[in-house]
This record gives sequence, structure tokens and C-alpha cells, in this order.
Amino acid sequence: MSMSRIGKLPITIPKGVTVTIVDGTIRVKGPKGELQKECVGNLDVKVEGNTLSFTPLDNERQTKAFHGLMRALANNMVTGVTEGFTKRLRIVGVGYRGEAKGSTIVLSV
Repeated sequence: MSMSRIGKLPITIPKGVTVTIVDGTIRVKGPKGELQKECVGNLDVKVEGNTLSFTPLDNERQTKAFHGLMRALANNMVTGVTEGFTKRLRIVGVGYRGEAKGSTIVLSV
């Protein structure tokens, strides 16, 4: 059996971001804040230079699932502390309108 294709990809840590692993908890600190997540699954997490990598310690099916999951979550944490997250709403159809007024959305349906 092969490893998770997503899990195999190393995460590049940008400048200004620090990643520490203490007692199975991944802590990511960057210009937009700090995030932490407990690592699940039987995985080895390593920070080498400016890359973060995950290696499964066995061939169990659950471990393979957690391999890709933890890599994706860690990548999202790095994105969150550097760029932040945005939400976009797309309205499709004839006769529908929406506009933002302050922190509320006004929909004409």
C-alpha cells in the first residue's frame, strides 16, 4: 500500500513563521496570530530547516487517513497565520442581488 499523496508533500514554512512541536501538539506562530492543533494518528512530525513533514509510523488504514488530514490541517494553519482566511459568496441566477452594508448582507431575492 502507498502513503497518502497529500501527506507526502512537505509544507514550506514562509519567513516570519515559526513551527514548534511539543508533546504531539503542532504550534504555528506568524504575523496574523498563533494556531495550535494536537497531532492525531501514529505520525512522526519533523521540522527540518524551512519545511514541515509528516511520516506514518505504521501501515494501518487509519494512520494513512490521518497522514493526509494532519498535513492538510497544518498547511491551513500556516496559511491562516500568514494570509488569513476570506469567505466569498456567489449569487447565481437572474433577478438576484446582494450587497454588503457594513457587517450585514442585504439580499434581494
